[in-house]
Amino acid sequence: MPLRVAVQMDHVSTVNIMGDTTFALSLEAQRRGHRLFHYTPDRLTQENGRVFARVEEMSVRDEKGNHFSLDEPVRTDLSEMDVVLLRQDPPFDMNYITTTHILDRIHPKTLVVNDPAWVRNSPEKIFVTEFPDLMPETMITRDAAEVAAFRRAHGDIIIKPLYGNGGAGIFHMRQDDRNLASLLEMFSQMFREPFIVQRYLPEVRKGDKRIILVDGEAVGAVNRVPAEHDSRSNMHVGGRAEATELTRREREICEAIGPSLRQRGFILVGIDVIGDFLTEINVTSPTGVREVKRFGGADIAALFWDAVEARRA
Repeated sequence: MPLRVAVQMDHVSTVNIMGDTTFALSLEAQRRGHRLFHYTPDRLTQENGRVFARVEEMSVRDEKGNHFSLDEPVRTDLSEMDVVLLRQDPPFDMNYITTTHILDRIHPKTLVVNDPAWVRNSPEKIFVTEFPDLMPETMITRDAAEVAAFRRAHGDIIIKPLYGNGGAGIFHMRQDDRNLASLLEMFSQMFREPFIVQRYLPEVRKGDKRIILVDGEAVGAVNRVPAEHDSRSNMHVGGRAEATELTRREREICEAIGPSLRQRGFILVGIDVIGDFLTEINVTSPTGVREVKRFGGADIAALFWDAVEARRA
């Protein structure tokens, strides 16, 4: 049965189709005969207990520079949709959280993917701390004295915003770096939230592996290698993607977290693994689907829609 699928996303005109997972999911949905409807989060409205958005019916094409068409916007009750894909990029701020509260009103009658309540309650850098035996040593704090003590105990550290994304604001502070106090002053002025501090893993020079799970099962991976003069492996800041296979340890990590992902109704998840350690669990708008397929891996978009269609059935 064809589904009516609304995609809540950053505007489709802004995506890089070569590496955009939302675009890949949209292509596969269209291939299966589902109808696609596009809207951005600022078009979401709750009125008298009902949820509306000004949606545009969308068609997509795998053609750079000519990858989409949109019809005129129509104010639509989202409860009339079969599926809503919650796919706008973070930051995970109060605006993002508010959209999850609004989408709660229609889920699960309209299947929202991923489950908005669990997305709200599973911030990516906090959710991962439920698995301390799988992680490097990690601290969440605003206390500069605590950060300094952590560095004395563990040597080189990574400091990053607790609700950041895409590699923004990530700093590698060496044990003898004299800029720690200044950096923490700057972070304190920029962010009201605590920061996350982790022991630096030198294995990151060999890559930060993105592993994608569908319904709690590992289905593909891509390795992301940092540029020579950068600690970050995110591809849009210069990281290089390469083909990879899962190690025994990585399969153990996936098996350990899989039950929690299924319990929370997370259909599509991307985790980050450096060396033998889990560093993040991405549930908002995980990426990597196109890269996995490009390197000869699974068609994860197809596996995703198999899972969604099974839920709707």
